[in-house]
Amino acid sequence: MSKFERASFARRLSAYRDVVQLASAPVVEGRLIRMVGLTLEAEGCKASVGSRCRVISESLQGISEIEAEVMGFAGNKTYLMPVESVQGLQPGARVVPSSGSGRLPMGVSMLGRVVDGIGRPLDGAGPIMAADMVDLNGPVINPLKRHPIEQPLDVGIRSINSLLTVGRGQRLGLFAGSGVGKSMLLGMMTRFTEADITIVGLVGERGREVKEFIEQILGKEGMARSVVVASPADDAPLMRLRAAMYCTRIAEYFRDQGKNVLLLMDSLTRFAQAQREIALAIGEPPATKGYPPSVFAKLPQLVERAGNAEEGGGSITAFYTVLSEGDDQQDPIADASRAILDGHVVLSRRLAEEGHYPAIDIEASISRAMPQIVSEDHLQKAQLFKQTYARYQQSRDLISVGAYSAGSDPLTDKAIAKMPAMQGFLRQGLTENVSLEDSQQQLQQIISHE
Repeated sequence: MSKFERASFARRLSAYRDVVQLASAPVVEGRLIRMVGLTLEAEGCKASVGSRCRVISESLQGISEIEAEVMGFAGNKTYLMPVESVQGLQPGARVVPSSGSGRLPMGVSMLGRVVDGIGRPLDGAGPIMAADMVDLNGPVINPLKRHPIEQPLDVGIRSINSLLTVGRGQRLGLFAGSGVGKSMLLGMMTRFTEADITIVGLVGERGREVKEFIEQILGKEGMARSVVVASPADDAPLMRLRAAMYCTRIAEYFRDQGKNVLLLMDSLTRFAQAQREIALAIGEPPATKGYPPSVFAKLPQLVERAGNAEEGGGSITAFYTVLSEGDDQQDPIADASRAILDGHVVLSRRLAEEGHYPAIDIEASISRAMPQIVSEDHLQKAQLFKQTYARYQQSRDLISVGAYSAGSDPLTDKAIAKMPAMQGFLRQGLTENVSLEDSQQQLQQIISHE
């Protein structure tokens, strides 16, 4: 028996023991006494925070049953949040603590499948034959034992490979307003990035994007090595929250097997909004622009789970899209995300309106891991490119109205001469894949050419 098989058997044995122990414990049912907004209030139910309950309602139309999670309590009252639609619930419905521990399916059989936030298949391809059942929250890695980010990762995007080089195990944010092209950029990374397994989390976005992403972006070849966790905007907030945590847990599972995993989540903002809905519903006071404090506690708990494993293990390279509402880069979620991520790529609406794709604002973007993973020569050339590009942008208005006189500033003259080549360098077609080596060579040609 291999090391992985022994570990898998130990996990299944532990899960069996947990189920037996829970089954032998007395189940104390309660009754649903109140429902306000999204919150269910039960009386007499004995269940711990984070555990699951079944809310069973009987009527002339039949028996309806939904799943809910315990969010808090006060005296003899228990507050629950439904995972699904509450259609059909009635006062006095039975609230029965679930005998299971909320374990979710996991294993190689999930590759090529589309599931929701609690592991149910959405693709109509039959049940998932799970090799393991795991908890939603994975084991925490000691930060001092994590392998440092040392190896550059080829994402296939010329401007990112050369000017914002990404390291294997890095966590990067894609910041943009609506309709600026962040989903298209995410799709390009999905096709071009080198990874053993790709985990895609579509959290709180439009329902039609799920099928489009699978058929048009991933395709059959990409889907064969991918797992998609989808929870569209019309799902309950707890389902959206679980979907983000579940796709992170799947990535952790394969990383612990030594795989290099690419985690793509669209979007981190919808995850935060789902937590805001839950927190406000159970009475937590709003703090920053309507966001309760628990939102800013949940974000690092989710993001910190990505990254490299211990020495000799696998990695999770994560890309999170962050929606800057109204193109406001000081939005509370955007600001909090910048602080906990290892870099950010900002997409500009002005560039998108000019037909410049990908619309990456090089001046506002940064990769914090780049100085540790590229050569000193490469870093200097990237800085020189940014300096020259920034010099042109500073004089952009004068140049556009013809108020700038050639010869007034040698650096500006140089920027004007190089600008057409720099703009061509930053543009890239949706199907064009530029390797890390080619990106560096093309950067070298632009910087060295006079």
